[in-house]
Amino acid sequence: MMTQHRLTSRDQAQARDGQDCLAPMRAHFALPDDITYLDGNSLGPLPHAVRARMTRTVNAEWGQGLIRSWNDAGWIDLPERVGARIARLIGAPAQAVFAADSTSVNLFKLLSAALALRPERRVIVSERGNFPTDLYMAQGLITQLDRGHRLVLVDDASAIPAALCDDTALLMLTHVDYRSGAMHDMAALTHQAHRVGALTLWDLAHSAGAVPLDLAGADVDFAVGCGYKYLNGGPGAPAFFHVAERHADAFVQPLAGWFGHEAPFAFEPQYRPAPGAARYLCGTPPVLAMAALDAALELWEDVDLDALRAKSLALTDAFIATIEGACPDRVLELITPRDPARRGSQVSFRHPQAYAVMQALIARGVIGDFRAPDILRFGFTPLYTRFVDVFDAAKTLRAVLETRAHERPEFQIRAKVT
Repeated sequence: MMTQHRLTSRDQAQARDGQDCLAPMRAHFALPDDITYLDGNSLGPLPHAVRARMTRTVNAEWGQGLIRSWNDAGWIDLPERVGARIARLIGAPAQAVFAADSTSVNLFKLLSAALALRPERRVIVSERGNFPTDLYMAQGLITQLDRGHRLVLVDDASAIPAALCDDTALLMLTHVDYRSGAMHDMAALTHQAHRVGALTLWDLAHSAGAVPLDLAGADVDFAVGCGYKYLNGGPGAPAFFHVAERHADAFVQPLAGWFGHEAPFAFEPQYRPAPGAARYLCGTPPVLAMAALDAALELWEDVDLDALRAKSLALTDAFIATIEGACPDRVLELITPRDPARRGSQVSFRHPQAYAVMQALIARGVIGDFRAPDILRFGFTPLYTRFVDVFDAAKTLRAVLETRAHERPEFQIRAKVT
């Protein structure tokens, strides 16, 4: 147990908040006073700037500007502009990142690109515990191609290097595991894939805005991520993709829509791909959703990413230690790595009645989430999560377990979204 990080009183937690250089960022978010929100790794809260931006976009740009706003308000440039904001957070050149579509659609495009760049190879390597949409998109593409490709799944991260071989076309991984919060060594695994001639595709859904990234330094080939978790772009916000510049002009993507054309408004019958990563765009961008994400990303302009990481580790260290101190001999199993170098910005515990426990917590104002079959998941977003949130959540979890509140019938009923 990390006793030196344990919070033993709310006063102690408030004192740590008073020393937090990121504490002023919390004022930028609409967070209810009676809620302890530890689910920003699933949906980020509403930034005040987004509310103001949406009012302007709807009332002035759409309401008054009408179609003129594609030019006058710069709607046409939103995928590039939003992508450039994200590029800073993931350590990539601005011209290599665009906001577009959903994570799943971007995965399909980049998977197709990677396999086309290694036509003589037939294997995609991933983890069995990878986020399902990543595996589903690979399975669907393999079926569509019908060229003998295989998806090889390992059960443990330590088995990844041995699974890479001369027939591996692509290593596809999620940087931070969505269940446990375990984080891969991106640079090391990318290097190992390149040693056997394979490419890499990283899912950054639980990384971007949570941990510092250096895609350029790690020599990553492709990456995707979403805009509605740590980037706070709103439910269903546009996703983003990254294409290393060395690959950008080497492939015509399978969803060759008009926004990926070199001259969309020439309205030519023959497709000509745009130069660089812009060719990976597809259809008309959702302007309202893109404007919301753009406004949310403005908050990051002056954020020190090293300070962000330091606070993330301090919060997760404190939560692990405080939970284990507050809930001794309870049926809680930590599955998040204790080693800070291997941990993202979340903490997860197993409990045999995890769903019911989480529902009881939510009823008491502590919002985390559940992941099947038995995982309690808590996200720590340094822009707005406080040390008092850590203390309050631990205290509430202890109360739920001690009183067996989770055994009440209403907490047993599964909702559609868990």
